[in-house]
Amino acid sequence: MALYTLSDLHLAFSSNKPMDIFRGWENHTERIKANWNRLITPEDTVVLAGDTSWALKLEETLEDFSFLNSLSGKKIILKGNHDFWWGTQRKIEEFFNKNNFQDISVLFNNSYTVGDIAVCGSRGWVYDGSGEVDEKIISRECGRLRLSLEKRDENAKKTIVFLHYPPVYRDYVCEPIIEVLKEYNIEQIYYGHIHGTGKNHTVNEYEGIKMRLVSCDCVDFTPVFVG
Repeated sequence: MALYTLSDLHLAFSSNKPMDIFRGWENHTERIKANWNRLITPEDTVVLAGDTSWALKLEETLEDFSFLNSLSGKKIILKGNHDFWWGTQRKIEEFFNKNNFQDISVLFNNSYTVGDIAVCGSRGWVYDGSGEVDEKIISRECGRLRLSLEKRDENAKKTIVFLHYPPVYRDYVCEPIIEVLKEYNIEQIYYGHIHGTGKNHTVNEYEGIKMRLVSCDCVDFTPVFVG
């Protein structure tokens, strides 16, 4: 029963958003499937840290989630900036139940336990304190992250946080998110959003918090072992 993670699959089986046009993304769904099947067993869990599907509406995600559902193991998904199909948790779960996607769950104001690990997280946001709209969004995201952390299993031996946006990138630091992570003594996070040469500007650690980028193209379209 192992925990893995991967982000930014950008599946597009039902939408006109082919990723093959980008250098390095050729045949990316086939590569994801091959690497996934090589590593993931039915007992494992994979956290998908946002930007799972290019679909604009929930009903348009059917082929994308059918693809995910066909892969081994359980999948826990959180929201990314391109997941425009994302609605309420109730509607998403009803859609999954209707289509018998029993191995796909939503990480949204909640927490899961995989082995001895508490899985928590939120989308996060890019926030520098300069915009009123961004201030409202980051306040909401911090609230969701806190709620997720508050709902973790008290018997879990460690807590891992998954975000879509990096809380630290280049010389940018999202202080509100960092403060929540420090408040709950989080030592390890995983995130996505960054692509290509952007990985050269990521950091591995910030104020005692280890950070790892797991966007598909930055990890060779291979699920990353967490624990």
